Amino acid sequence: MQYRTLGRTGVKVSTLALGAMNFGRIGNTTQDEATALVDAALEAGINLVDTADWYSSGQSEEMVGKAIAGRRDDIVLATKATMPMSDEPNHQGSSRRWLTTALDDSLRRLGVDHVDLYQIHRWDPSTSDEETLSALTDLQRAGKIRYFGSSTFPAHRIVQAQWAAREHRLSRYVTEQPGYSVLQRGIEAHVLPVTEEYGLGVLVWSPLASGWLSGAVRAGRDITTSRSRMLPERFDLSRPVNRARLDAVERLAAIADQAGLTMIQLALGFVTAHPAVTTALIGPRTLDHLHAQLAAADTVLPSDVLDAIDTVVAPGTDLAPDERHDTPPSLLDPTLRRRH
Repeated sequence: MQYRTLGRTGVKVSTLALGAMNFGRIGNTTQDEATALVDAALEAGINLVDTADWYSSGQSEEMVGKAIAGRRDDIVLATKATMPMSDEPNHQGSSRRWLTTALDDSLRRLGVDHVDLYQIHRWDPSTSDEETLSALTDLQRAGKIRYFGSSTFPAHRIVQAQWAAREHRLSRYVTEQPGYSVLQRGIEAHVLPVTEEYGLGVLVWSPLASGWLSGAVRAGRDITTSRSRMLPERFDLSRPVNRARLDAVERLAAIADQAGLTMIQLALGFVTAHPAVTTALIGPRTLDHLHAQLAAADTVLPSDVLDAIDTVVAPGTDLAPDERHDTPPSLLDPTLRRRH
């Protein structure tokens, strides 16, 4: 396992990190299975575990807490807030009122007195940067969080938050967690240049593109991944975007075969090769999944392989633009781009 510095924090984290989204109801994972995954990940050298309050309505945090009991100091522990936790309108977002409550809830579920990295799960258009950063700065000074970061923020909001922190003399986001894979490279054009400019650590999620790059999805096979059952429209081959993805997967598989790599090694080696990326979050549901992904821990793709990948999916290109999660609201809601 290799280690890199998380932005400018001085904290060393493994180049593969354990994402716990599948712990609990989402992945139909039991506590024993979750603990076994954590055990195997730590034994392999992974030292960063990432979860969120929203994952299985808090169940993931509870499972992570039980799995890491007794070895908290050896783990860089990350969680997130802002996604809706109930039908109550104020049980979501990034206001001081909610973040203060949400963090206490997360600490209780995790069974710890602090988290190392607290992340704003999505940008909240209804809350000012000053409000959120002020609350996070106070929580940091209270010792409940060591650092804080953003997740899936549009590039302009990352810049705006950095400006607001400086303007109001508050602590700043030190990390960003965007989606990134061979099939979804849009962040290369806008987000990653910004994170490099501000020295942010970058934890990328979905490096296997929801299973498209796991090796299980190939032409002529039935698509039966866990994600295909949860999000069938993302694997419906009657949609042109999915036919384009399948074509890209077949071309990538040929590149992997020629290089003597698995698809997982190609996919994870690709995202960790980018100089702006600190770590790739893997989200295994079983020990077999984890071991297949750990096999990519030391994969370094040579230039000719990276060049070949560029011919399949051009730099800065998203094969499924509608699946981006950082699209400005005005592009999704026409009423927001029309005067009334």
